[in-house]
Amino acid sequence: MKKRRAHVWISGRVQGVFFRAYTIEAAQLIGVTGWVRNLPDGRVEAVFEGEADKVQKMIEWCREGSPMSRVDRVELLEEVYTGDFDRLAVAH
Repeated sequence: MKKRRAHVWISGRVQGVFFRAYTIEAAQLIGVTGWVRNLPDGRVEAVFEGEADKVQKMIEWCREGSPMSRVDRVELLEEVYTGDFDRLAVAH
């Protein structure tokens, strides 16, 4: 399977609505690793790694978001896969 690393920034109402917690739950179900964090400007930033199709599913999940969130925009930057992560965790 081809491996992929995606760096994403999610804009909208994505802080204070458990977006990070739901992202971690989704990543566990989908099977990707990496990290997620809140940014001072109100966005959420994340890096996802894993099999290319699973990373794509995670990006699609970000476009929908958590139940109480409202996603206005997802910015995506493809990066070189590193394999550095064993799970998805909150970064600070």
